[in-house]
Amino acid sequence: MKTYDSTKIKNIAVCGHAGSGKTSLVEALLFKSGVTDRLGKTLDGNTVSDYTAEEIKRKCSVYTSLECFESGDLKINLLDAPGLFDYEAGMVEAINASGCVMITVSAKSGVKVGTHKAYDCAAENGKPRMFVVTKLDDENANFNNVLTQLKTEFGPTVCPVVVPVIADRKIVSYVNLIEMQAYKYENGKAVQTDMPTAEVAANMEYRIDGLIEAVSEAVAETDEELMEKFFGGEAFTQKELIDGIHKGMNEGKITPVVCCSSIDLSGIDMLLKEITLLVPAPSENDTKLAEDANGEPVEIKCDKDAPLSAFVFKTVADPFVGKMSFLKIHSGTIRTGKDIVNASTGSAEKVGKLFTLCGKKQIDVAEAYCGDIVVATKMTVNTNDTICDPARVVKFAPIAFPAPTYAMAVRAKGSGDEAKISAAIQRLLEEDKTLRYEQNPDTLEMILTTLGGLHLDSVASKLHDTFGVDIETSVPKIAYRETIRKKVKVQGRHKKQSGGHGQFGDIWVEFEPCISDELIFEERVFGGAVPKNFFPAVEKGLQECMKKGVLAGFPVVGVKAILVDGSYHPVDSSEMAFKIAASIAFKEGIPKAEPMLLEPISSLTVTVPDENTGDVIGELNKRRGRVLGMNPAEKKGLTEVVAEVPDAEMSDFTMTLRQMTQGRGSYSMEHIRYDQLPANLVAEVIANNKID
Repeated sequence: MKTYDSTKIKNIAVCGHAGSGKTSLVEALLFKSGVTDRLGKTLDGNTVSDYTAEEIKRKCSVYTSLECFESGDLKINLLDAPGLFDYEAGMVEAINASGCVMITVSAKSGVKVGTHKAYDCAAENGKPRMFVVTKLDDENANFNNVLTQLKTEFGPTVCPVVVPVIADRKIVSYVNLIEMQAYKYENGKAVQTDMPTAEVAANMEYRIDGLIEAVSEAVAETDEELMEKFFGGEAFTQKELIDGIHKGMNEGKITPVVCCSSIDLSGIDMLLKEITLLVPAPSENDTKLAEDANGEPVEIKCDKDAPLSAFVFKTVADPFVGKMSFLKIHSGTIRTGKDIVNASTGSAEKVGKLFTLCGKKQIDVAEAYCGDIVVATKMTVNTNDTICDPARVVKFAPIAFPAPTYAMAVRAKGSGDEAKISAAIQRLLEEDKTLRYEQNPDTLEMILTTLGGLHLDSVASKLHDTFGVDIETSVPKIAYRETIRKKVKVQGRHKKQSGGHGQFGDIWVEFEPCISDELIFEERVFGGAVPKNFFPAVEKGLQECMKKGVLAGFPVVGVKAILVDGSYHPVDSSEMAFKIAASIAFKEGIPKAEPMLLEPISSLTVTVPDENTGDVIGELNKRRGRVLGMNPAEKKGLTEVVAEVPDAEMSDFTMTLRQMTQGRGSYSMEHIRYDQLPANLVAEVIANNKID
């Protein structure tokens, strides 16, 4: 493949709700452009995009894939992103690297939560958007309803460009509102036909002339001269419409709508044409803000003659190729063997072998210019790293990935090797920034946190298929604590006589409640009843006992121990004897001090659609949560619910919230304190956690 400059490249992220036809659309574009000679199907597991074993098994996209093809004098890079919320990281990666986001909307099911997620993510990243209404071949498709829904939910920027002409619930032809030409499709090929007659137009739910007026009005708002022409009643030329929509997309003022069918290929050629004419090239809108070596902000322009700077937006741990680093080049030229600096770590290295991808097919490239997307192998860089020319060290801001919230304890299946599992998961952590893997310091369990159940299943499958390790998962243990409620005074006496020196230690200790996570130890011994050199032994004995309480073996907190009296033997007393005496005092005294269990409490902030606020509050009440208040969220139509919740009730909250809000809800939790466990739950917790 030849090298393209930044004026001849189009980088497009294909996003949308799960099942809206993203992968099928990519397949149709590749087929129509001559890259493939057959039309693959997701259900058959033979598409170019979904080529991994996991995707073939699940019959859906799990990872973002890169496809490229040439159309005329352009190179078009497609990033096919997954639509399921468990794989949201893929969508975020694709949008970050793209120059335009093409959002698929099913003509059958209409706008869904995934549509809004893709649109919002694109808007937050300042990316131009385009809607593609798919599945027009379905007998239950209704383009008119979908167009109305798009205008209602996304506002006046929605601008239809290609619309179907429907008569007797069948598509008669497609009208390109820029060209003002109608086309019908015969065996997947477009044939120019007459514009819809007055009779057909009268039966349509929208008027062609009304749509033309809407397009003209949208274009007029992009330029003062065009606005004057519009109010003067003059029709825009085709070039003025194309330039106006193109400019409007760049400025976020226009979101074009086209339609097609990926099954019978109707409308695909017009979509290709609109991609060519309307989607901006990197040379137009690919200026990116970075930090220089001194931490000062600097603008990096898409200039192939400038020093190299590229961003690693995705990493793949391939068992055969090795680590594959997906690079978006923001300035300069990249070549195999080029000396570069990893601005994120400061380390120097060379650029590995370069290629572009069409699914799993690798196409070698000798060099690539700014604006392009390439893959490099055998480099030590990771996702969110910036690589650059040593002559100009700059660093781009990292991608903000969604935070994982679905935590499960992980261990080796059967007699598996725990170290091998940790090494394999570390490889996956380089690839997937929505994974978190860490040891709970209290329970010592290894906790793997993901975006949801499907995400967890995919991780387990990849560990098995790629790294040959099997894991078992379980609900994480809760790190309860034990404490006391009243003051007691007890004796700890250790006396043991054997041949030679014996062992003798005798102390009196007062235990009382206090506010502290650590043992507070004091001594108030008078008259030398216990020599000072034995005080540290007493404290050490008590400290060791604090690690395991008397109710269920949980760590003890909130205890103050005061050594008040005791006795010793000038020959038989020793540090070990007093340490054992302290242990005896602890085991005698704590049960008498009304011990109780404490459970961890976290501060919870849940962001939900306004209409789900009541449901979420009810759910939190069921989980023994205490709602503290509600605040309007930054995004319109959402509410923040602030509450305090017990950790023990929140293990499956991620899944419940997703079902309750259709995936629109999100939350964050942070530990704040320990509270007394309700009396009705104490027996169950002790029974489930009692250590013999």
